Amino acid sequence: MLRAILPLALFLAGCAVPARAPHGGGIVSTNPCADAILLELVPPGRIAAISHYSQDPGATSIPLDVARRFATTTGTAEEVIALHPDLVVTSSFTPASTRNAYARAELKTLLLDSPVTIAASKAQISQVAGAVGAADRGRALNARIDRAVAGATAGAAATRPAALLFIAGNLVNGSGTLLDELLVRAGFRDAAADYGLAFTGTLPIETIAAHPPRVILTPGPSRSASLRARVLARTGAGTVEAAFPRTLVNCGGPTIIPAITRLAAIRRGLGS
Repeated sequence: MLRAILPLALFLAGCAVPARAPHGGGIVSTNPCADAILLELVPPGRIAAISHYSQDPGATSIPLDVARRFATTTGTAEEVIALHPDLVVTSSFTPASTRNAYARAELKTLLLDSPVTIAASKAQISQVAGAVGAADRGRALNARIDRAVAGATAGAAATRPAALLFIAGNLVNGSGTLLDELLVRAGFRDAAADYGLAFTGTLPIETIAAHPPRVILTPGPSRSASLRARVLARTGAGTVEAAFPRTLVNCGGPTIIPAITRLAAIRRGLGS
């Protein structure tokens, strides 16, 4: 979902290489969000390597134990070309020089953007499914997303409590994002607009304390989260804090299903 905030540090972990032809072949993904889609669409043996980001707890959207079963690359042209893949799935953030190197090596490449709506994310699933010959699986995955969204919106209360969704530290999700749409579909109002925040940005604790939201969604324990909770408790704001794991923040695709399901559960827990 938020590729711009992916960690810059390389996280390389030892892992077993899945079975593949001795002279190359298979699919190489340098896009962590594509990794999650591919795992839903093709057998593991077709995946020659995934993005190293998928083995980073702060960037992955798939379980680490699953990610560590695969070889990874850091996305350099040299690494990818050496694997002789049948298909490279990469992102629009990939440098032009790297994409040009893929072209010179005559590699088939699928370039993906970062969807900011549910509809765009479903379209991307269909795009990947078509490229890997798994159209039926793509349709099935999109149907599962539709069911999850319908389940999250069914019986939603008329009132929409204001919610701030923190990505990390003081970084907050704002409007114009996939997470924003998921919040709204699950029955919340994205409170970022109350602070004049669009897309993503930082909000200091003092600003929040002066105008606290009904709900704060946090990716997990942190110094910032702990301090924020203490300050809000002292103000008597009555703000509810709920866990929203970082793995649900990074990507769309199949992650939409657990993400919107979790948001709906939090919303229903608040009552009307």
